[in-house]
Amino acid sequence: MNSNAIPVSALSPQYKLPTISELTHSNQTLLLGQERVSNAFELLTMTAHQHMYLADYAGVDRLEFIKSLVGIQEKQSYQYLSGNIKRSDLLGQFNEREQNSMAENPIPGALANNHYLFICAESLWKREGLWDLLLDILSKREYKVHSSLAATPLDCKVILVGSSMQYSVNWVEESRFPHLFPILGEMVNELDLNHSSESEYATWLKAVAATVDAELEQSALAPLFQYCARLADHQQRFSLLSAQIGQMLAQAKAYGHSKLISAQSFQYALKQYQQRHNASEMLSAQNFDDKFISLPTDDYMVGQINGLTVLDTVEYCYGEPARITASVHYGDGEVADIERKSELAGNIHAKGMMILSSCLYRIFGKDAPLHLNANIVFEQSYQEIDGDSASLAEYCSLISAITEKPIDQGIAVTGALDQFGHVQAIGGVNEKIEGFYNLCERRGLTGRQGVIIPSSNTQQLNLNHNIIEAIKAGKFHLYGIEHIDEAVELLMNMKAGVPDESNNFPDDSLYGLVQDRLARLAGYQEEESGFFAKLLEKMKFSS
Repeated sequence: MNSNAIPVSALSPQYKLPTISELTHSNQTLLLGQERVSNAFELLTMTAHQHMYLADYAGVDRLEFIKSLVGIQEKQSYQYLSGNIKRSDLLGQFNEREQNSMAENPIPGALANNHYLFICAESLWKREGLWDLLLDILSKREYKVHSSLAATPLDCKVILVGSSMQYSVNWVEESRFPHLFPILGEMVNELDLNHSSESEYATWLKAVAATVDAELEQSALAPLFQYCARLADHQQRFSLLSAQIGQMLAQAKAYGHSKLISAQSFQYALKQYQQRHNASEMLSAQNFDDKFISLPTDDYMVGQINGLTVLDTVEYCYGEPARITASVHYGDGEVADIERKSELAGNIHAKGMMILSSCLYRIFGKDAPLHLNANIVFEQSYQEIDGDSASLAEYCSLISAITEKPIDQGIAVTGALDQFGHVQAIGGVNEKIEGFYNLCERRGLTGRQGVIIPSSNTQQLNLNHNIIEAIKAGKFHLYGIEHIDEAVELLMNMKAGVPDESNNFPDDSLYGLVQDRLARLAGYQEEESGFFAKLLEKMKFSS
């Protein structure tokens, strides 16, 4: 067994599942992991003339969270305003039907009716006049329903609710904002199992299910835990996106025709969700199957490797392989990024290519310049790519092109490099593995195919059951590496080599072949004499 092979036990998270019937939830259960927000809200209740900004995330059930938050303070009224907010919603208005008594009996607005007023920051920001009016009221600590009426003292705490980015914009562009909203309560979108338990999270899931009028069977916990860990993209973390999870539970409830959600109904809901959103993925798969996109998954080829990419369509993402090729020739040491030159690559990808060049020079160009030029390209790529996760694959294809040693096309590669050759973590590791596996499975698994990933990404593995079974059976393989030398050795079945004191690698090593090729390109090795040179040598007369 290869020492870089990742054990089957690490391919998906393992949890201690609590007994769901023994768990009970309360109004504050949805505040699990939100100590920052709870502490901020408690401070809000104890301070005078200070207001709060609640920074949340898309995917959080805002109304249910606010309900739980206010529940900390018993018998305190609150309201949440969003959408098309009007002046009268805040201040109140006259009852036009009772003209004689309108001055004495105006209809109160949200500022008069509530102890705590939650307002959607984005909705308020879009209405500049209303935004300025609210800041004026908070600054003066009073407001008038009508100019003919006396000012009403402000006896309400205002909590703006929005994104962290909106908070930063408000802080920079509105001079009064830092003074009026000094209290920040920033939510977290995931729960760390190092600080909380599976039982606490299961109780939280039970509370989320209750918001959609559903209950959980014991069997539903395992797939729910796996799904929520996949949302958090970590084996030891769970997602706290209550709205997104609640929507999936509501769909499982509908498919199961029962308030009681089972593992079967939840897994079916996940499957149906994928089918509704994977049209782009299926079209891409068809292009591979029809050979419109050339990408071999077996055989050995020089200067060619299968990299891995992630395509994100906002609400759905999937992985697919990409063929990367490299060619080398005599030159001045430039490693050219064709994607960048054709304006089809972003800045992070360009940075990755520069790091690759630096890494190459660190190993082979310490004492002399490299007399070669290289071109690297994503073949059949017609849209912009970005990120540095292909830099490991690009490095391996370049070494293959220099040494003319073929690469196993059945092994795809993902990983980012630093200047010292260490392989660093990348994003979308599960989607990338699944994308390559699905292609190999459709073509037929050979038993040699697999994926190389950074070892640091192992803690994010949460693979589908069919991939785990294939790896168990030895039909597919997953390797974790920490250094570039491990990758080239796996791909080209040859030792990278260890340099001596003069930085020379053994002749029978992979890097020894690189040095030999570079020396030939530089003209350091003696060339064989031609026919006329030999003839002139014979005709020389000694003096």
